[in-house]
Amino acid sequence: MSQQDEQAPRVVIRDRRRVDPTSGTVRAPAGDEPAGATPEQGEQMSEHDNDTSGSGNGAGPVVEPPLTGGIESGADDATRQLAERTEDLQRVTAEYANYRRRVERDRVLVVDQAAERFAGQLFPIVDDIERARDHGDLNGAFKVVADRVLGLLDGLGVTSFGKPGDPFDPALHEAVLHDTSTEVTEPTATTVLRPGFRRGDRVLRTAMVGVTEPEAPAAPAPAAGAPEVVDAEVVETATDAEQPGSGPAAG
Repeated sequence: MSQQDEQAPRVVIRDRRRVDPTSGTVRAPAGDEPAGATPEQGEQMSEHDNDTSGSGNGAGPVVEPPLTGGIESGADDATRQLAERTEDLQRVTAEYANYRRRVERDRVLVVDQAAERFAGQLFPIVDDIERARDHGDLNGAFKVVADRVLGLLDGLGVTSFGKPGDPFDPALHEAVLHDTSTEVTEPTATTVLRPGFRRGDRVLRTAMVGVTEPEAPAAPAPAAGAPEVVDAEVVETATDAEQPGSGPAAG
């Protein structure tokens, strides 16, 4: 390199465009000229910046519009995912509520079955207690034990039914004896051989009874306005007497 080339002024090119033509972002304002630069160099840099700031056809820098389509599509995806997660949460909540109701129903059913099974094992003991009570043997320590057994049934919600004079009900009574009497007007359980037990509306054991029915059931009364029934022979005799020529012949 010659000495003349070394003494030639150094040309510095600076890009003063505020918008980056590649990315479309706004640049920070450029600083002052570097220290040591001459006015000629500054003019050359300005001319170079003006030449490079435009395109070949003299147009200004091309600024790309912001990418709004990507933001809108992202918002739509987020809304769709939120709706899907909400539906999943509602479905899981409903399934859990149904599961809790089913478990509670099964638990109550198991408790009821266990109580009824335990009460059924106490029924023969209660029958013995009632026989001892009828014979006057329910006293002393035996009476204390009997009261505790009956208290267990009361705690389980089991009640007894079946007393003499109750109307006969096939759903509650088991008829083992049968007779008739004029003292009853409907089928009646007059003799109770074994009491029945039920828990709520559920019958655990039917009562064994003797049934008495009316001896001569009363005829149903005629309905109001119905024609009265008259003896057929009386009506026929009266009709024959009224017919002409049936009487003695005239002289």
